Amino acid sequence: METQSTYNYKVVRQFAVMTVVWGIFGMLMGVVIAAQLVWPDLNLGPWLHFGRLRPLHTNAVIFAFGGCGLFATSYYVVQRTCNVRLISDKLAAFTFWGWQAVIVAAAITLPLGFTQSKEYAELEWPIDILIALVWVAYAVVFFGTIAKRKIKHIYVANWFYGAFILTVALLHIVNNLSVPAGAFKSYSVYAGAVDAMVQWWYGHNAVGFFLTAAFLGMMYYFVPKQAGRPVYSYRLSVVHFWALIFTYMWAGPHHLHYTALPDWTQSLGMVFSLILLAPSWGGMINGIMTLSGAWHKLRTDPVLKFLVVSLSFYGMSTFEGPMMAIKTVNALSHYTDWTVGHVHSGALGWVGFITMGSLYYLIPRLWGREEMYSVKLIEAHFWLATIGVVLYISALWISGVMQGLMWRALNPDGTLTYAFAEVVKATYPYHFVRFLGGAFYLTGMVLMAYNTYRTVFAGKPVDAKIPAVTAHAH
Repeated sequence: METQSTYNYKVVRQFAVMTVVWGIFGMLMGVVIAAQLVWPDLNLGPWLHFGRLRPLHTNAVIFAFGGCGLFATSYYVVQRTCNVRLISDKLAAFTFWGWQAVIVAAAITLPLGFTQSKEYAELEWPIDILIALVWVAYAVVFFGTIAKRKIKHIYVANWFYGAFILTVALLHIVNNLSVPAGAFKSYSVYAGAVDAMVQWWYGHNAVGFFLTAAFLGMMYYFVPKQAGRPVYSYRLSVVHFWALIFTYMWAGPHHLHYTALPDWTQSLGMVFSLILLAPSWGGMINGIMTLSGAWHKLRTDPVLKFLVVSLSFYGMSTFEGPMMAIKTVNALSHYTDWTVGHVHSGALGWVGFITMGSLYYLIPRLWGREEMYSVKLIEAHFWLATIGVVLYISALWISGVMQGLMWRALNPDGTLTYAFAEVVKATYPYHFVRFLGGAFYLTGMVLMAYNTYRTVFAGKPVDAKIPAVTAHAH
């Protein structure tokens, strides 16, 4: 194989397969902890109860499933839109094996109880250092490839991937600054309200950049490709990029309403969260309008269904988020299942669907096939996942609003109407429906794994040739 005449698809193939594998693992953990809330007897021993498995679930779906999906698609997209091979095959391979090592380390240490107790940043300091090393290598591969591009124009998807790579490095390093106190124990350099502030600057921007900007990069490449239409408005894509990345940075304090955080900081977080609605919907509208003239394809193309419905969930979640950031709404929603429902409408509906749709586009091309082994199975996966999400989020919306109202209910003499245990009991049937929704979603993922397996074994790995570029090619 001549190194420079073909794209490096090997690392894309590796990450694509692991996206599916870790997707099943992470979603299975989700279904297990959902079941533990319905049947408490399933909380087993010191290592397998809800408190230990819940961070394993969030880390597995965000960083293992989501992360591998982003590595796979960003490596594919940056090569295709720059018309060059990745700048270094060795560094790209290091990012793959390094990231898998991070995930395996997380899967071992979290059930054992080694944790910094920070949301989405639970992993202890030695793993954090490995993450930073892998991430720097990722940045070198990505930006190095852009630097040697043969096409002058940098396509918008790469702006989103690039912003995600830079910002996540900043977030990860600053939030995880700590003083080691043993192999798996450390103390954060921040304390009290400052620690909370830095943590939710990190936590909400993990949502804003890892789970939003990066997946918008996916959207801007795969939606136009699958629809066979150009991006609806290239100007809008650029405006929405700059508006989004500027505004997201300031929204973190909305996680800390009515806490020890200074009041002005809470209000600032609320205001920026509300402004955030505009660029978010700019991105959704751009994606959906890209289908102008191609709507008929939705009838027969389940891959396009995944991509378009993901945009609907993106629009819904990014309307709901700013609404929940309003202090008066937050007084009802905070600490309830509504928050969990909101997170999952984004995670299952937006991140899950856009990733699955993009992988269904990618996998046949990486193994030299016309399409996936079975289009019917993609269709079945789509409906299982859709029913799963709808069951999940509607159950938690109802449960959450009910919790909020019951906790706030007062007797005429000012005492609480309901004991905490009564509220827990009232949520029980909704938690069962949540478990059911998760089970549907996981079943769809298992179908995807089977479909991927059959596609991979029917094909053979191919690396596409890099086309000769004229100066004006786009």
